[in-house]
Amino acid sequence: MSGHHLAQVNIALPLEPLTSARLSGFVAALDEINALADAAPGFVWRLQTEDGDATAIRLLDDDRLIVNMSVWSSMTSLTEFVYRSDHVRIMRQRRTWFETMSEAYQALWWVPAGRLPTVAEAEQRITHLRAQGPTEYAFTFRNSFPSPSATEPSTPDVRDLTCPA
Repeated sequence: MSGHHLAQVNIALPLEPLTSARLSGFVAALDEINALADAAPGFVWRLQTEDGDATAIRLLDDDRLIVNMSVWSSMTSLTEFVYRSDHVRIMRQRRTWFETMSEAYQALWWVPAGRLPTVAEAEQRITHLRAQGPTEYAFTFRNSFPSPSATEPSTPDVRDLTCPA
């Protein structure tokens, strides 16, 4: 087992409340996509409440934002899930449900294996990425940094990957 895992957080600003008809497709797909992540190779953990998702958790002092946070065994496993699984089918509809954000809405960072990130830590990572750009502290798929355990390349080959959003 690697000494580090990859944490990721992404946030989204829904165009309407999650209870609206417009967001019903997104809400209906949550259980399916969460189950897909839970079963994906390299999946370690995801943030969730007793409802099984994280839509009730807020961050960045904005009650409208929703959050997704998870931990993966490697950059490769997260990349495979995000860009090559059925997750893409849902995320292609992102603009139907969510505002286009002008600031960073996703951050990646390494955590020691066995340690789970907190919502406060996720806020710090996104805030840092927005202010400083990609660094070892918080980075993106395109501008990533190697694990402190350094058993894989620092940047996945994302040339052939299209953003699902």
